[in-house]
Amino acid sequence: MFKLIERVIEKVLWESRFMIFLAVVSSVIAAFILVLIGTYDILIVVKHSLHMFSSQEYFEDFHKEAIKHIVSAVDVYLIATVLLIFGLGLYELFISKIDYIENEERSSKILVVHTLDQLKEKLAKVILMVLIVTFFKYAIEFHYEDIKTLIFLSVGVFLIALSIYFMHKGHEPEEH
Repeated sequence: MFKLIERVIEKVLWESRFMIFLAVVSSVIAAFILVLIGTYDILIVVKHSLHMFSSQEYFEDFHKEAIKHIVSAVDVYLIATVLLIFGLGLYELFISKIDYIENEERSSKILVVHTLDQLKEKLAKVILMVLIVTFFKYAIEFHYEDIKTLIFLSVGVFLIALSIYFMHKGHEPEEH
């Protein structure tokens, strides 16, 4: 009797992994919505670019706004990428292997995830890129009026370079 109860409980616990499917679907839907938002940002730039050469003042304003919209679009696309990698990674880890990705020759295998550590590593790389783009977005909007703000910018750029260095340093083959 206890063996039957144990089997039923273990079966229920094992099948409870399918609740992660809600997170998978939500992540993929959110990624799709963000891609639409980023694309809308780009369409705004395209629409306004038709009038770009109408006057010097319009061109200067357009230039600033275009950069802001394009950088925002890149930021949103990167966050969409995080959500897509996260959703597909959760699916592979908790529900089932995605056979199509495994067998696809054209695939770069970036979405293939076999362990939680692989998922964390892939997410960390994309999140670092999101932070870099976000820093860039704020750096181009900021007004540099004195040496202190330029030093802060320099320190920020240095820290970003350092983080990229350490991110890649862990993956270099060791020489003996």
